[in-house]
Amino acid sequence: MPLVPNLGPQVAALWARARAALPDSCLAGADESLHFAKYGRRPGDTELAGLGKDGGGRPNGAAGDELGEGGSSGDKIDEWQAGWNVTNAIQGMFIVSLPYTVLHGGYWAIVAMIGVAYICCYTGKILVDCLYEQTPDGELVRVRDSYVSIAKMCFGPRWGARIVNGAQLIELLMTCILYVVLCGDLLVGMFPEGQIDTRSWMMLCGMLLIPCGFLKNLHHVSTLSFWCTMAHLVINVLIFCYCLSCAGDWGWSKVKLRIDFLHFPIGLGIIVFSYTSQIFLPSLEGNMRDPSRFECMLDWSHIAAAAFKSLFGYIGFLTWQGATQEVITNNLPSQSFKQLINFFLVVKALLSYPLPYYAACELLERTFFQGRPYTMLPSIWALDGELRTIGLAFRVIVVVFTIIMAVIIPHFAILMGFIGSITGVMLSFIWPCYFHLKLKWESLSWFTRGYDMFVIFLGVLFGLCGIYTSGRALVEAYRIGLPF
Repeated sequence: MPLVPNLGPQVAALWARARAALPDSCLAGADESLHFAKYGRRPGDTELAGLGKDGGGRPNGAAGDELGEGGSSGDKIDEWQAGWNVTNAIQGMFIVSLPYTVLHGGYWAIVAMIGVAYICCYTGKILVDCLYEQTPDGELVRVRDSYVSIAKMCFGPRWGARIVNGAQLIELLMTCILYVVLCGDLLVGMFPEGQIDTRSWMMLCGMLLIPCGFLKNLHHVSTLSFWCTMAHLVINVLIFCYCLSCAGDWGWSKVKLRIDFLHFPIGLGIIVFSYTSQIFLPSLEGNMRDPSRFECMLDWSHIAAAAFKSLFGYIGFLTWQGATQEVITNNLPSQSFKQLINFFLVVKALLSYPLPYYAACELLERTFFQGRPYTMLPSIWALDGELRTIGLAFRVIVVVFTIIMAVIIPHFAILMGFIGSITGVMLSFIWPCYFHLKLKWESLSWFTRGYDMFVIFLGVLFGLCGIYTSGRALVEAYRIGLPF
């Protein structure tokens, strides 16, 4: 018997399984639309469609056509790939601010990270449940395909799409702004004694984002998104290992049981914002080979997210305690280590920007650039599928807009809390439960009805408190300026 076992077959099998779970576009796949979870199952049915009168998209032959009716059998994804998409949505860059939430919320912030994960998992399930209706024979039939189609049923065909897409547009553009703000915060942390201030760093990073205006499809966007996530996992492991190396100095007694009511709602908004994935779930479930595995996939992805986020936030605060900053990497004591981590985070932020940017541009295109008789403005796409000059100008203006907004409101954690308190609460808490009650009232138990109402109440409470405290903090931060 050989002393060293033959691991070749096991390694090959492990690689095959990992390869199957990765986005096809990263491994020479042909259809990047499969891994952009917003895309539905019918032509023109995207989570970003619906404001135009026909719900249509670009001219025939233009880049970025959607999947056909139901797609081919090879277009379906399994629960591992679906879980990858959900994890990609809720394990983003914004976890670098989770220790900051523990600073103001103590153990209650950790409870909130777990509780919000449970609620968002529940609302994701009931949102998908709203896609189905029961036949007289007791069979469930999928009669809707997207968040927008549910909103049309509940809010009416005229206002449903406008309301949901308005919230999505705010969420997408604010996410773009957050990436620019984060770049400025990280770079000024890399060079605290430098001559370039935070706003200048934001403008310099914004110049690097101008080429995003040339994006015509999701192929390169999805590839960049995958590698961004891989890089972020490596960075998180490095920070986690550093925190563990400081375990002897952890401030166990510094974690509070009381809540800072003035600042904790900001942290709560950050937590809610970090779990927002409901926009993607209807079309994601519709593209699964076995939709019956959807709830199991959603459970495990949120369990993993809750465990990682609560542990990361807790250990990060134990390490730096009262000195914990809005972006945790700025707490790293070694300047060289901080510069290394911040550099890769800046690269990740810049590479993450194209995904929400592209989605926001597509929503705006479908709203204002359909061409007559649907909109006043002409299409930005030529008949051969190429981007017209007016289209390029429009897309560059969107980039410039996000840069200007980042410079005007340059406070990452406070801004993220403000957004989470508005769109995050609406998309993740209030609307899914309202839709569930409206569409399924007769078939729900009294306990389920009561729980849905309780989640709506929590959403309203979190939203109002977060809007007030975040707005007040933004006004105060704007008044006193940046801490250069």
